[in-house]
Formats: sequence, structure tokens, C-alpha cells
Amino acid sequence: MVGWIILGIIVVLVVWAVLSYNSLVSLKNQVDAAWRQIDVQLKRRHDLIPNLVEAVKGYMQFERETLTQVVEARGRAISAPDQASRIAAENQLTAGLGRLLAVMENYPQLKSDQSVMQLQEELTTTENQIAFARQAYNDSVMQLNTRVQTFPSNVIAQHFGFRQADYFKAAPEDEAVPKVDLSLGAKQT
Repeated sequence: MVGWIILGIIVVLVVWAVLSYNSLVSLKNQVDAAWRQIDVQLKRRHDLIPNLVEAVKGYMQFERETLTQVVEARGRAISAPDQASRIAAENQLTAGLGRLLAVMENYPQLKSDQSVMQLQEELTTTENQIAFARQAYNDSVMQLNTRVQTFPSNVIAQHFGFRQADYFKAAPEDEAVPKVDLSLGAKQT
């Protein structure tokens, strides 16, 4: 009788270990797949940038520095050696594109150029898809990290080398709280 109880406990522990391991593998694969979705959208953005720069550089002769920064940031993002470097480079590219789009607003000719408008619309759509893919990635990372950190699955995670994944964090300038000055419309006495 005691032998059956011990055998039952062993079977339950083995089943739990297998289920925990498989769950961790599944979560790791979800994180990897989510990163690949970000990769797809970033590739699309990388492909759009040269076309946008080429389309606007004739109009924006005085904004060479902004155009150069965007092209250089794209190059750093494409050649980043690891995921952490890639995230940092992509954040710099996002900031550079934001500056470029803001500067483009100062050129009325650009606003009426159909090819520029189409490229800008494609870039905006791509940026939205990147944001969605980043959110899905971070959700997957949260699930994996929770499982890697919590007991009892952390025992299996440590034993089989499962590690926490890095979140895709916003660029530092995106985390700053914008300053709003409402005093311009107020009457002075």
C-alpha cells in the first residue's frame, strides 16, 4: 500500500515537471515569435526610410543634419549585434523619425507631394504596427518572466536554464512627462 502511494506521488511530480517544462518552452517560443513580429515591422520601416529620405531631401535642403541622423540611426539599427543594442538603436531611430516628421511640417510643398504623403502614411501605419507588436512582445515577456520567477516553476526554469527575457522599453525621451504651459491664454492683471 505504501509503495502505491509513493509511486503515485512520483507520477504526480513527474507529470508536474513535464507540464511545467512544456509550459516554459511554450512561453519562450511565444517571446521569440513576438520578437520576430517586431523584426518584420522593423524591416518594413527600414525599407521605407530610404524612400522617404530620398523623396524629401530635395525639399529639405536646410535640414541635412536631420536626414543624416535618420539614415545613421537606421544603419545602427540594422547592424546592431544583439537584442539589447537593437532595442536601443531602434529607439534612437524612432526619435529621429519623429524629428524628421516634425520638421516636414514646416515645408508646405511636402504636404502636397503625393509620393511623400503616401510614404508618410505607410510609415505611420508601420509605426502603429510596431507599437502593437512591441505590446504583444512585452505581454509575452511578462508571462515568461512571471513563470521563471514564481515557485514552483522557477525550480524547473533554473534546472533547465530558462532565463528572463528583456522588455522592449521606450526611449528615455518618450518616458519624460511633457511640460504643459497653460499660462499663455490667461489674462494678466
